[in-house]
Amino acid sequence: MRKVTSRWVAHQLTDEQKQKRLRICRQNLEKFRNGTWHLCDVITGDETWIYHRQIGRKSSNATWVGANEPPRTIVRRNRFEPRTLFCFFFKSTGSLLIHKVDKGKTIDHDYYIDNCLIPVINEIRKKEKSSRTTYKMLHDNGPPHTHPDVIDYLMEEGIEIIPHPSYSPDLAPCDFWLNDYIKNKLTDHTNEESLAQEVSTIVKNIPINEFKKTFDKLLERMKLCIENNGDYFEHLIK
Repeated sequence: MRKVTSRWVAHQLTDEQKQKRLRICRQNLEKFRNGTWHLCDVITGDETWIYHRQIGRKSSNATWVGANEPPRTIVRRNRFEPRTLFCFFFKSTGSLLIHKVDKGKTIDHDYYIDNCLIPVINEIRKKEKSSRTTYKMLHDNGPPHTHPDVIDYLMEEGIEIIPHPSYSPDLAPCDFWLNDYIKNKLTDHTNEESLAQEVSTIVKNIPINEFKKTFDKLLERMKLCIENNGDYFEHLIK
């Protein structure tokens, strides 16, 4: 018998949800393996809230203190703390979009198309070497992403949507990599303008090989999901 710390998971998956994760990962992974899809053609993106005050994870707040010194105090967040909503999109070759959502705005399907998808697609069209490239979009199942107008717009632009199972942040590059990467480097800010400036600087300074490694890890995570029968697997990552 040994004492272990309980692990947190994003959601208590049902058997049906596990089977869907398993099925989608198998289908997606096979398309990458047989050459139907290529990682270099994948665009991914999501929205995330970033607080103006940074408190870090429990492990990052550990500090050395003297024998008779008390540990430093970290004030817990309250639900009224200032925060700003950002949208990020990127490929294996780097960032495509860093968008700050103005205070009071909400992201519905129209906002998503006008302020995220159109700028992203314009950016990749400027950079592409061939107009025949068929890009793939990987985003989660949030309501703005699955709206018929969004699906129709992507189809009109010749962009295929990669299936993504519900309750699967462990299979979304923004969730398992970029969001934490940004938040771990941020300092405290008193207003959203200075926050946005630092966020933009952090993302623009990410080495290109980090983006590529993240997409390689996406395939590794699909394999782990399959090996773990569709259940969450992050506790298996060393």
